[in-house]
Amino acid sequence: MTVLEVIQKSADFLAKKGVESPRLQVELLLAHLLKMPRMKLYLNFERPLADVELTALRELVVRRGQREPLQYLTGSTSFCGLEIAVNRHVLIPRPETELLAELGWQFVNQLNTQNSTRKTILDFGTGSGCLAIALAAKCPAAQVTALDISPDALAVAQQNAAANKVANRIQFHQGDGFAALPAKMQFDLIVSNPPYIASAEIATLQPEVRDHDPHPALDGGADGLDFYRRFATEAAAFLKPAGKLMMEFGDGQADDLQKIFIAQKWVVEAVQADYSHRARILIVRRQ
Repeated sequence: MTVLEVIQKSADFLAKKGVESPRLQVELLLAHLLKMPRMKLYLNFERPLADVELTALRELVVRRGQREPLQYLTGSTSFCGLEIAVNRHVLIPRPETELLAELGWQFVNQLNTQNSTRKTILDFGTGSGCLAIALAAKCPAAQVTALDISPDALAVAQQNAAANKVANRIQFHQGDGFAALPAKMQFDLIVSNPPYIASAEIATLQPEVRDHDPHPALDGGADGLDFYRRFATEAAAFLKPAGKLMMEFGDGQADDLQKIFIAQKWVVEAVQADYSHRARILIVRRQ
């Protein structure tokens, strides 16, 4: 069977399983398997696949048809141009989180132009480490702290930091929230993509998320806002006077979040829309 034939047959199979963009998904799986750029497949449509290649691809396509995420099958994804390894212990980085990283490094680098003091960043709930690593890569003068409750997630994050050559500027801490940090630590920037799905809504999510993403990284409590309440009451003590707190949030949560932070005497500086024009990033500072 040739490359083109297997792409067509596999795409038909995935389409019947309800997978979005089925041909693209097959092409990405095949490119991963053959260790070649996806576009190079188009130059190899007539190439016959060996039996061992067909068997391996068939296994991947079946798993994708069972709605296992593509990124878990290939073992990695791209985030801000960096290669980030992922597995079932961590959330797959989403494009909207790249915006949070970009806003963070723009703020920190603007601070770096004002004085020579070493800047500090906290990534609260680091997961795969994508935010911490992107910020370390884009802010070479900053020291980053990455915090997560899951030791399995931290192991992935540490692996990613080493692979992206920023491990020497990221300190990893395991524990439940700010209490896991050394006493009196303060940061110029705290970033977080916390769990923000309401508990009852998790069952309604796409199978790729519902059945494969780690639920503790999704579940934000009854209304999805539990972690933001913690930030509103606990984060101020960990921010330097001119510091900022930047957080990703879910659809329809912007108004409630602003009320939560204003009630705790924060100044809401901005609500930033993502690339699909949905309110997605909350930026606050201390009064």
